[in-house]
Order: sequence, then C-alpha cells, then structure tokens
Amino acid sequence: MAHKHLNKKDIYALKKTRFQLETSLGFCVKTTEGYWKIITKIKHPSISGKERSVKKCLSGPDEIRVSKKDSSVYLFYRKIKTKYLCVVVRRRERESFIITSYLTDKIKEGELKWKR
Repeated sequence: MAHKHLNKKDIYALKKTRFQLETSLGFCVKTTEGYWKIITKIKHPSISGKERSVKKCLSGPDEIRVSKKDSSVYLFYRKIKTKYLCVVVRRRERESFIITSYLTDKIKEGELKWKR
C-alpha cells in the first residue's frame, strides 16, 4: 500500500479544504491542507507564509494567462515587489484546484485571458 506510513490524521489533512475562493474570472478554486503543505514545504518553500498573497492573486490578479500546453491550466499573476507571484490552477467544471504556486521574474507566454 502506497500510504502505509500515513496515519488517519495525515489522510484527513490531505482531503480537508484549507481554503476555497472565487477567482476574478468567476469560478471557485480550492486547495487542501495536505496539498498546501506539499506546495509550501516540498515544491516551493518560498511560498511558505504567503497564503494571503496567493488568495489575493486568485481574487485580484494583475494578469491571467492560459497555458500554451494545456487549455485547462490557468496562470494567475500578481506583482510582489520585484517579482511576480504565479498561482497555477487546473480549471474543471465541478472543482478547480491549485496545481502549484511560485515566485518568478517574468510572466510566461500563453494566451492572455484577463488583464487589470
């Protein structure tokens, strides 16, 4: 079994919603406690402590782009000092979710969906 080392509390955290909010495009995005830990502790530790900024980026971005590789992936950008915060979201009909979030020097190419 793949999750042998996880206890009931760990499994619950993987599924428990950490936050859910409506984006500036009018669809809801959520992330779970467990996945937020993966983003902030493993994938991009520089995002640790930036939950408020991630929420602001989703609800009030400077720009939103659609991925060149996958039209169901949206990249939300918001300027923070000298960098951009990018929140990558998979948009689904029933439930959209955060794939990852990171700081970057420049905005990636892709179809411009929305701009402030």
